[in-house]
Amino acid sequence: MAGTPVSVIEDEKALPQNASSRHQAETPAKSAALKSAHRKVDPRLLIWYSFVYLIMRMHVSNISNAAIMNLEQGDGIKEQLGNLSSSQWAWCLSIFYYPYLFFEPLANLALKRFSPSVWMSRIMVSWGIVSMCQGATQNYAGLLATRFMLGACEAGFYPGVLYHLSFWYPTERLPLRIGFFYACGMFSGTISGLLAYAISFMNGTAGLAGWRWLFILEGMPIILCGVYTFFFLPNYPENNKILTGEERDAILADLPEQAPSMKSKTFNLEQVKDMFRSPSFIPFTCIWMFHGIGAFGITFVLPTVIYELGISNTAISQVMTMPPSTLNFLFLVIVAYFIHMKKLSPWIAGLGIELMQIICYVLLITVKPATARYVFVMIAFAGSQSFYPIIWPERIRATRGTTSAGLAIGMTNGIAQLMGIVGPQLYQPKFGPNYHVSYSSSIGLISVSLLSICTSWYFVRRDDRKRRNEMLDDASSIDDLKVEEYQEKA
Repeated sequence: MAGTPVSVIEDEKALPQNASSRHQAETPAKSAALKSAHRKVDPRLLIWYSFVYLIMRMHVSNISNAAIMNLEQGDGIKEQLGNLSSSQWAWCLSIFYYPYLFFEPLANLALKRFSPSVWMSRIMVSWGIVSMCQGATQNYAGLLATRFMLGACEAGFYPGVLYHLSFWYPTERLPLRIGFFYACGMFSGTISGLLAYAISFMNGTAGLAGWRWLFILEGMPIILCGVYTFFFLPNYPENNKILTGEERDAILADLPEQAPSMKSKTFNLEQVKDMFRSPSFIPFTCIWMFHGIGAFGITFVLPTVIYELGISNTAISQVMTMPPSTLNFLFLVIVAYFIHMKKLSPWIAGLGIELMQIICYVLLITVKPATARYVFVMIAFAGSQSFYPIIWPERIRATRGTTSAGLAIGMTNGIAQLMGIVGPQLYQPKFGPNYHVSYSSSIGLISVSLLSICTSWYFVRRDDRKRRNEMLDDASSIDDLKVEEYQEKA
């Protein structure tokens, strides 16, 4: 990550209508310093996080790939661990998300307390070790234990990245960055499917089944990433040595007053109270909960759903998980770009994505040809994975202060982990191969998410008007004070 390559995602000309007036007063020198700073920070912070997220998402999805590896040879994971039932397998998927639900709300406070480089490296190293341990499990209890510990080790990475970025960038510069970061993680499905296909041919090597090799080989790289992160990840603008003084000042001046800051207290009780009092808190929570359960359920069993379409065998089904992930990557980057350039409202994009998913699930219930259903599965998958990163900047913008931002991001993402707890139960193999019960449930849950989006949008717009009026009142008061001082001198 050395050097200062030009950022592939920066476009300083794109600013929202509600941007602070400080942007309008930027001098050419300050604008140039800010661009220079972002060219240095983006590769070391955003691009690195995106690369790590790609690897880590492979760990999340590899359990789904393992579910159908080498079934024809009788060496499948379910058979070797005691002929796991549909319910037992659903629990193996679900238990990963329980520690997320409990640990993520506090994980961001730990990041602020110990510094991002220390906390993130801890996550990566422990995650990699436990991920490899999955390959040594011998029974149902062992897989449950390693899956639970895997979730406990990884909890905090995704919300931690969002929280860390908010120390460096104002929310109007986040849509494309978060979209790119998230899209890289979702692109992992393309690589994971290809790796699962290749590793399936290692079945029997050194006496180990293919699914064991999958866990072992995919766990190694993230440990090395953790070591690099400890030494080279930038922590905060205030103490970063790669920036010049002018570049550091430009980044700090670009941040709004309510943005998280290195110098702020880790825990501020008043900010916590304000967060819970905010009228948008509950609607945002409902969005993350109902979209997570309704839309993400299919993502946890994608290889199985594709396999049960009857188009191909298990090896080819692994490869067929690649197009949905690729489509998701392209779709999310394109939508995030249009939002970044102010060609599209994130709220309109979010509503459109939810409606698109509902239509896909209706068609999956009614359409019979397997090829057509595969196309609708692809579209539904891309929509489910693209929604959160589009709305995240609006969620962050609704917070005020270091503690409020950290807890709100952690709690919101924590409640979304119900998707991993309920989603696999909703898409159990016993509901296949048609999954009519699963698709119908998803339609109802996403419909509630639609109503929550509209409610959140209303409260955020109302808060925006309130903030603008406060700024105008403050400016008017300053002008009146100057007039009084001038009259007194006269």
